[in-house]
Amino acid sequence: MIINKNKGILFRISGLPGSGKTRLAKKLLPNIKKKFGPTVMWSGDDIRRIFKNRKYTAKERIKFGMKIIKLIRFITNQKINVIFATVGLEENTRNLTKKNINNYLEIFIKADIAKLKKLKMRKFYNDGSKNVWGKDIKAEFPKKPHIKIFNNFKSDLNKISKEILRKIDKII
Repeated sequence: MIINKNKGILFRISGLPGSGKTRLAKKLLPNIKKKFGPTVMWSGDDIRRIFKNRKYTAKERIKFGMKIIKLIRFITNQKINVIFATVGLEENTRNLTKKNINNYLEIFIKADIAKLKKLKMRKFYNDGSKNVWGKDIKAEFPKKPHIKIFNNFKSDLNKISKEILRKIDKII
């Protein structure tokens, strides 16, 4: 991967809700700041709170995703890295992100949905909630992410984050 040094890097962490994306992003943040410079980190939930977005249909999620791409491009164009922990399991939005962000690194956290339900990682997996990725909205998992990690919820997050950092070093 060739990095444009005049732009920040987008570290996009995607996966099913409850798969550990945000917790891993928080573990990665200090190391990415140290190695790659100024970095901000947020989750999809953070962005929804900031913009007071409560629309969860597949169509509204895609529409909101387009706005987030513009925000990330604005930030990375100022040589600031972004760690974005998002469910982000929609192929068209992912492709548009790749086309619009110069330095794009995709990290996919794979988790078994049956295990997520059993562990009650998110309440909406086991109640009557609608418009949930992997439940009633078909998840389009990345076919060729730069980094793919399986979270079995048995490994320590520090160990997983170190593995991700080693893989980032091999790519960048």
